[in-house]
Amino acid sequence: MDGAKPRRCHAEFIEASSSLKKYFLLFFMESALFMYLYSMKTYFVYMLRCSDNSYYVGVTNNIERRIKEHESGFHANCYTFKRRPITLVWFERFANIKQAIDFEKQIKGWSRKKKEALINDDWNKIIELSNEKNIVIGYYSVKK
Repeated sequence: MDGAKPRRCHAEFIEASSSLKKYFLLFFMESALFMYLYSMKTYFVYMLRCSDNSYYVGVTNNIERRIKEHESGFHANCYTFKRRPITLVWFERFANIKQAIDFEKQIKGWSRKKKEALINDDWNKIIELSNEKNIVIGYYSVKK
């Protein structure tokens, strides 16, 4: 059998295919992780301080673009249009749009003091301000 390629023995084949499987498994896992992270959407709830010292709260999936839109007056009917310049004073990331929208709505209902406590990351003050506003009697909440 001159010129014939030697055949691998069974043990060599198993070792080579095992290494190849490990390589492809590692490659697949890295690719899958990358695709998962890449496909994850990020949403932002953000707060702006306007030139009249009022606050604007919004939600977006691209905070850099949205801030540029506010600054440029891209949306003439937007609250911030006549209140420029604006300053980004707070933002938080969310992976879930529903949670982001719910938190945006919650903040929009807050007092100015409570929004400023959020800007200062003072959660004790937020809780204190929440307790001042409502008295809980049994299962019922009564506004002061």
